[in-house]
Amino acid sequence: MTIFALSSGKGRAGVGVIRLSGPDVKSAVLLLTQNKNYPKPRQATLSWFYDPVSGEKIDKGLVIFFPSPNSFTGEDVAEFHIHGGYAVVAGFLEALSKIKNLRSAEAGEFTRRAFDNGKMDLTAAEGLADLINAETEGQRRQALRQMGGDLAALYEGWRAEIIGAMAYLEADIDFSDEEIPEDVTDRIHPIISKLRREINEHLADNHRGERLRHGLQVVILGAPNAGKSTLLNYLSKRDVAIVSDVAGTTRDLLEVHLNLSGFPVNIVDTAGIRSSGDAIEREGIKRAEAKAREADLKIVIIDNSENTDILAELDHHIDENTMILFNKCDLPTAIDDAIRPSNSIGSWPISAKTGKGLGDFMKAFEAEVEKRMDLTETPSITRTRHRAGLSSALDHLERFLQADHFELEILSEDLRMAAREIGKITGHVDVEDVLEKIFNEFCIGK
Repeated sequence: MTIFALSSGKGRAGVGVIRLSGPDVKSAVLLLTQNKNYPKPRQATLSWFYDPVSGEKIDKGLVIFFPSPNSFTGEDVAEFHIHGGYAVVAGFLEALSKIKNLRSAEAGEFTRRAFDNGKMDLTAAEGLADLINAETEGQRRQALRQMGGDLAALYEGWRAEIIGAMAYLEADIDFSDEEIPEDVTDRIHPIISKLRREINEHLADNHRGERLRHGLQVVILGAPNAGKSTLLNYLSKRDVAIVSDVAGTTRDLLEVHLNLSGFPVNIVDTAGIRSSGDAIEREGIKRAEAKAREADLKIVIIDNSENTDILAELDHHIDENTMILFNKCDLPTAIDDAIRPSNSIGSWPISAKTGKGLGDFMKAFEAEVEKRMDLTETPSITRTRHRAGLSSALDHLERFLQADHFELEILSEDLRMAAREIGKITGHVDVEDVLEKIFNEFCIGK
C-alpha cells in the first residue's frame, strides 16, 4: 500500500511538503501532474497539480521523485512542495485520498518502513525522533550523533565480539574430533572480561543521556522568605513566581523549563521548609522533600541575615550535588562561617534582590549543568530500554565468567543470550514487542 501525509507540520505556512511512499507513487504523480513524462529522479520539477477525478487545478509547485532503493524509506518516494495554506493542503490531501491504493500514513509509518527496509536501525530511528523533538543545542547534537549511527556502531561492535567468542565454543562443540585448542575457554575469558568492563563503564554514566533528553532536574530548597521565588524569576528571566514579604507564599511545586547554555534544565521552586501547623503547607513541604530526593542538582538558599536553625533542617539534603546560596548578602551577616557546610559543591554569597554575586553563581551553575550533560567521547545511553538490554546482557556475561563448569553448550548459550540482548537494542533480533511503542512516538508524516 502507498501512504501519504503532510510532513511539514500543520498550520499556515509559505510551503507545505506532502510525502508519498510505496509501490504506486509513480502512477499517483502522473495522475496529479497530468504529465506523460515522469519527473527526473532527485530533481525538482515545477508543475501544476490537478484533482484526479474532477481535473480541477489544486495548486502549482514542485515535485521531486526518489526511486527505490535510494530513498528515505527504501521504497519509491515522492515529495510535493506546495503552498502551505489550509485550503491548499486540505485540497491536495483530499485529491490523494481519491487515488486507488493510497491511504493516509499512521504516526511514524515512514520511519517504520525505513527500518523494515534496512535504511536505519532502531537506535537511529530513536535518534531521529529525538532530533524532531529537540529544543536545545545539546539535545540536537546528541540526537544527530545517535541518528548518525554512533550508538549502533558501539553496540554492534560488542555484539560482533561476543559472536566471535561464541565461534570458538561452537567449533569445539561441532568439531570435537578436530584439532581445536584445549584451552578454548581460557582464550575467550579475556575477551568477555574486557566486554564486561566496557559495558559496566558505559552503564555507569550517571544517566547523562537520559538527562539530556528529558532535562536536568534542579530543585530550589530553603526556608520561607529566603529568596527562592526571586531566584526562580531571575533564572527564568520572567515573573513566574509570586514574590512577597509574606512567608509561605509558595505552597506547591512550581516548575519552569529553561534552555541553559544549550542544555535543557527543569527548575522547581518548592514550599519553604519549616515546622508548620497548616495542613496545606505541610503537604507542600512534603512534596518539596520528595522532589529534592529525586533531583539531579539542588540549590539550597539560606537567609544570610537571620541566624536560624534552617541549616540543621536542610542538612540531610546537602551533599555532593548541592549548591548553597547565602542570600541577602547586602544586609548584615548573622551566620557564623564556622557552621557553613563543606560537603557540597560550594557556596556563594548573593543578593537575589540586587543581583550581587549572581554572576559568579551562574558561571558555576552552568558549569555543573554542562558537567552532567555534555557529550562525551563515547555516545551515551538515551533510553531505559537500552539500559535494560545492556544490563541483561551483562548478567549473561557475568554468568559465563563465573561458571565453575566446562559444559560448553551452557557457556555458549550464555554468550548467545548476551548477543541477543544487545541485538534487540539495535533491532537485529526479536523486537516486534517494542516496535509499535517506538514508532508511535513520531508525528504523522514522519
